[in-house]
Amino acid sequence: MLESYYTVKPEGSEEVTIQKSRFIGYVKRCETEEEAQDFIAQIKKKHHDATHNCSAYMIGENDLIQKANDDGEPSGTAGVPMLEVLKKRGLKDTAVVVTRYFGGIKLGAGGLIRAYGSTTSAAIDTTGVVKRQLMQEMKVKIEYHLLGKVENAVRNSTYTLETINYLENVELIVYVESGLEEEFEHWMTDLTSGQTTLERGDASYVEFDVTPE
Repeated sequence: MLESYYTVKPEGSEEVTIQKSRFIGYVKRCETEEEAQDFIAQIKKKHHDATHNCSAYMIGENDLIQKANDDGEPSGTAGVPMLEVLKKRGLKDTAVVVTRYFGGIKLGAGGLIRAYGSTTSAAIDTTGVVKRQLMQEMKVKIEYHLLGKVENAVRNSTYTLETINYLENVELIVYVESGLEEEFEHWMTDLTSGQTTLERGDASYVEFDVTPE
């Protein structure tokens, strides 16, 4: 599993008008090629009357599945520029469809490349990008008199306090970046002078919003 990677939020869209043509960009997170193909088929069905429904997607931890489709536009002027946007932005498990309703003005090869690329970028910006960070769940059990000190320290650290369970003793669920588990355990032991019980839970991805540059 990758320690971290970037992808889009679940789904979104954006529409732009370029030289009287309507370009509607649709973006969706897809973890398999089948999901991506189903998403493309849904958009094509929705816009069956459109001039073109061009698509691109990148799937897999190592981007092994990469596809681009011009759907009738001149070769290399739609799907490939869309795929290049995904590559440039480092997005994994992402599919995009750009629907075009022709407005009567031909854009030329260069104009089409810019139009499909910019629509893809606009749709991604509207949808939003997240960083998925592999995190280790750490269960920290302490006595109640230590809660204030420990909670404050965790909230002011680089670790993520997920929840506090008020049981016989207090249990804090803290997310720690993969690879930093031992560092966290030493820190917590020192912080509590050894008055803590630490247990590792499951490792899972936690999503953090990425602010557009």
